[in-house]
Amino acid sequence: MSTVDNTAPAQAARPHRSQWMDVWLQFRHHKGALAGVIVLGIIVLAVILGPSIHDVDAQRLDPRIANEGPSLDHPFGTDNLGRDLLAQVLEGGRVSLAVGVVAMMISLVLGTLIGVLAGYSKRLDGPLMRLTDLFLALPLLPLLLVIILLFRDTLRTSFGPETGIFILMVAVIGITSWMQTARIVRGDVLAIKEQEFVTAARSIGTRKRRIITRHILPNVLSPIMVSATLGVANAIITESALSFLGLGFPPDFPTWGRLLFDGANFMTLTPERVIWPGLAISLTVLSLNYIGDGLRDALDPRLRGR
Repeated sequence: MSTVDNTAPAQAARPHRSQWMDVWLQFRHHKGALAGVIVLGIIVLAVILGPSIHDVDAQRLDPRIANEGPSLDHPFGTDNLGRDLLAQVLEGGRVSLAVGVVAMMISLVLGTLIGVLAGYSKRLDGPLMRLTDLFLALPLLPLLLVIILLFRDTLRTSFGPETGIFILMVAVIGITSWMQTARIVRGDVLAIKEQEFVTAARSIGTRKRRIITRHILPNVLSPIMVSATLGVANAIITESALSFLGLGFPPDFPTWGRLLFDGANFMTLTPERVIWPGLAISLTVLSLNYIGDGLRDALDPRLRGR
């Protein structure tokens, strides 16, 4: 008497899950990361769509309503010149987020390039890692201050006060924040290049460039994606610190850090001038850090499906 195997149809009916589906299933179990995605999404939508809803010119001066508290017309109050704080926070958010994203992309490209070259080539490993150690040993904040003071006036003259400072800020932050990414990528490349599939590709005469782009880079996307989220947060904090020191964007070009700098002298009179931009910076950075933690756990195959 033969028995019927019912497991085969059940296995055939089970849907195939891709790697990214497994990543999402693990990511959504991280409550902090999901909360970070929601909060960051609200902030991004607010700074993009907010000026269309709250259509008040952020640079409109009205001394008659200077230093007013929150009201229906001005939900965040006004500053000492009568400018609407909500409009300034929304406009400043666009600049701060843009600086964070562009600076992150610069540091990510530099860090990935140096990490891959150092990990794959023994000849370049020593010089590139010593260069990384040199950048890590530099006092970054004094270095940033010196670079900004040296090139600020030249870029302002060449590209205008706003565009010139934007180029300078993203370039300086990106060039001085690639080292951690390079170290992480190098460590992963050292392990991946000894795997069987890389050895097989090398044995059949595959060019080094193709091995790197086809076999190695796709397998180091996990740390790169985590570094991207943390890089945006670090860039926003650095830009805010420089703007708070008065070395960032001009006064009529608000960022969250610039709003903190301008409102520091009015904390006792109108504390909301530092509360709202400070809260925006804190929520954005905290959300990005939680998203980075969630991605790190979701992209780790040892934790996936735990």
